[in-house]
Amino acid sequence: MKDNVSTDIASIESLGRVAVLMGGDSAEREVSLLSGQGVLTALRSLGVDAHAFDPAARPLAGLKAEGFVRVFIALHGRHGEDGTVQGALELLGIPYTGSGVMASAIAMDKVMTKRVWVAEGLPTPRWRWLPPDGQQREALMKVPDELGLPLIVKPPREGSSIGVTKVGGYSQMQDAVSLASRYDPDVLCEAFIDGIELTCPVLGQGASARALPVVRIDAPEGQYDYQNKYFTDAVAYRIPSGLSAAEEAEVQRITLAAYRALGCRGWGRADLMLRASDRRPFLLEMNTSPGMTGHSLVPMSAQAAGIGYPQLCLQLLAAATLDSAR
Repeated sequence: MKDNVSTDIASIESLGRVAVLMGGDSAEREVSLLSGQGVLTALRSLGVDAHAFDPAARPLAGLKAEGFVRVFIALHGRHGEDGTVQGALELLGIPYTGSGVMASAIAMDKVMTKRVWVAEGLPTPRWRWLPPDGQQREALMKVPDELGLPLIVKPPREGSSIGVTKVGGYSQMQDAVSLASRYDPDVLCEAFIDGIELTCPVLGQGASARALPVVRIDAPEGQYDYQNKYFTDAVAYRIPSGLSAAEEAEVQRITLAAYRALGCRGWGRADLMLRASDRRPFLLEMNTSPGMTGHSLVPMSAQAAGIGYPQLCLQLLAAATLDSAR
């Protein structure tokens, strides 16, 4: 399908000098560089005056000094989608893509995200939060009794499956918590949902936000880990998802509700599990600066909805704004 991209020179020029933030200093730096390069190439192909900007190599204050008037955030993880760079851009007065400070900070923290979703009556797996002073062996051994086995142990403020372990027995708990705590002093333990892995992107804000087609993820032996996500072709992505119309609609409904409950804007992507036993969906997390690599899921879903990669990048850039402008 041919992209319906506006190439009006005046509208492109009105976007001004654009910085694509990529790289950064998080554990997801490598993926961010891939995302950023893809976005940069797409925007330049449409005539946008876009330039790479790595916050790990240059101070953000340089954005103002170098005349950038708009920012596409292609950073992932800490200092990229956790509200910190968004706050800096607010202070600089430079509009940026994606969610604002509060929504970014909450969505980055899976424990806080779950608290919001539970308060809103949205389905998410049962969990146990282990703060730094609550990770003694005695405490760890109680978690499988509460959540059952297998269970998932993860750092609550990382992405891309970094530091995640599927725990099958009590003897694995210590190692799993030790691994997660290398990336975050807090640790999140979560009941394992046996079923189908799904993702559902969202574009827009508030009442006008819309869910894109659901993507089903079939990873070898269920291992949708960092390597398989970005650096192999072993994972099968299914669009259409193969869900019934009612199931697809329900996944989109709770994804939109989850997105709005967190106050997200611009774009986002919910990761979910559809439980095999009763076909009930459960929300795992909300990504507010999703990947834009060749293996990334938002571009796949957008393409299925008739939105090509360059058009998607331009649409997100045109919607860049500030909290203070709302």
